[in-house]
Amino acid sequence: MIQEGSRVLLLTERKKRYLVKVKPGVKFHTSEGYVDLSELIGKRYGTRLTSNTGSVWFALKPTIVDIVMKMPRPTQIVYPKDLGTIIILGNIKPGSRVLEAGTGSGVLTAVIASYVMPNGIVYSYDISEEYLENARKQLEELGLLPYVKLKRGDVIATIEERDLDTVVLDIPTPWLAVPNAYKALSDGGVFVSLSPTIEQVVETVDALNSNGFVDITTIELLMRTLRVKKGMTRPDHIMRAHTAYITIAKKVCRDSSDY
Repeated sequence: MIQEGSRVLLLTERKKRYLVKVKPGVKFHTSEGYVDLSELIGKRYGTRLTSNTGSVWFALKPTIVDIVMKMPRPTQIVYPKDLGTIIILGNIKPGSRVLEAGTGSGVLTAVIASYVMPNGIVYSYDISEEYLENARKQLEELGLLPYVKLKRGDVIATIEERDLDTVVLDIPTPWLAVPNAYKALSDGGVFVSLSPTIEQVVETVDALNSNGFVDITTIELLMRTLRVKKGMTRPDHIMRAHTAYITIAKKVCRDSSDY
């Protein structure tokens, strides 16, 4: 049931999406009219409602992606099409110990935390105290802060953790952090990096080849939605094309000096 303080995703008749927090006495206004959020209290998710102009809306239960995509964006965010790939290919699951750098907007942090709970942990590094504080507020509001340890630091200089399952880097020069990532990962652990340019990928792959990683793969995901209507179905004119190159690799044993 929807309660006071619940987050609700409002889907309007024109397919607009709005994430709101239900509060008594609050009217939510859009170009399709307004609805009184008080009327949602005690209703089921999926409830149909009508704005004052007669526009038909639905009150849906938001997913973690619905929520994080509406978070404040002090930096560029990781898009849903890339988030899922990072989780699956990074072998991130309940109980995983994951290092992430940098924290940035906290979108990737929140999604990883939602997967490692209830007994995993995310160590999230960033050199900016401002970004870390912003992420802290968002994670606390989402109830995910217990599964994240926010750390001000530079993973190129040092990584304190050891025996990590996965290291995920979203920094400008990931290749410089590869040696520290190797030391921090458990045997067979997974390395993941996101880079907007191919020049960054080349440097990173070269560093991985030189620092005890194998099974190195770089991918790019392009997402095209379809406009579905009987007898008129076709691809949308606008698509989500390049956002980042994702490089994945696995750690192999070298010798005792690596530790």
